[in-house]
Amino acid sequence: MLKGKTALVTGSTSGIGLGIAKVLAAQGANVILNGFGDAKEIETIRRAIAADSGVQVRFDGADLSAQDRIEAMMAKALAEFGTIDILVNNAGIQFVAPIDEFPVDKWNAILAINLTASFHTVRLALPRMKAKKWGRVINIASAHALVASPFKSAYVAAKHGIAGLTKTVALEVAEQGITMNAICPGYVWTPLVQKQIPDTAKARGITEDQVINDVLLHAQPTKKFVQIEEVAALAAFLAGDAAASITVAILPIEGGWTAQ
Repeated sequence: MLKGKTALVTGSTSGIGLGIAKVLAAQGANVILNGFGDAKEIETIRRAIAADSGVQVRFDGADLSAQDRIEAMMAKALAEFGTIDILVNNAGIQFVAPIDEFPVDKWNAILAINLTASFHTVRLALPRMKAKKWGRVINIASAHALVASPFKSAYVAAKHGIAGLTKTVALEVAEQGITMNAICPGYVWTPLVQKQIPDTAKARGITEDQVINDVLLHAQPTKKFVQIEEVAALAAFLAGDAAASITVAILPIEGGWTAQ
């Protein structure tokens, strides 16, 4: 149980992040949501998690592509709760195109949100974790932190960067009661995956059904999408005391994809 802990989960208004936020709240952690979307829908989500779990739930819509917005979000969370015990870096965006056609602004945005934002949240959360000699940093990477796919240069580069960041910082804080791990999902049926299917179809010159069956699920020997609940359960385990000796781990949850 995580009663009395505070968790900040980026990119948590839908998909994997929302699933993780719900599980952490159910285990007793106060939760700070972050992301974008319809304000009324987000407020409904916030209220529902608070009511279901009996914890404090806040929302911060900070734009994670902007350093000053990240710093303001972290300062606000630390001022209210005193610490961020559990930091889950989940926010991410995607764009699919050949490298010689890849828009520079898309490259910059993907690196900012998928990689640099995690640098900022980690550096700002660690001082309070060090003071308490307890902390959990869980980075949601991707199977693309371990392997590559065509037409995803920015995403693959960012996720490989997340793996490197995870290993480096985990070693830095290994003696201070803080663990840092990366979860590497394969294809999870989320809004992000659904959105990239048409782009992948266009880039490869195939149908959307072919993208699902011959590209996405072809990569996963189980021939099934990973479920949000599976990723959330792994994150919740890593956040608890039972995982105190798991650190510097890059953990695939991808139906066997990266074994090939």
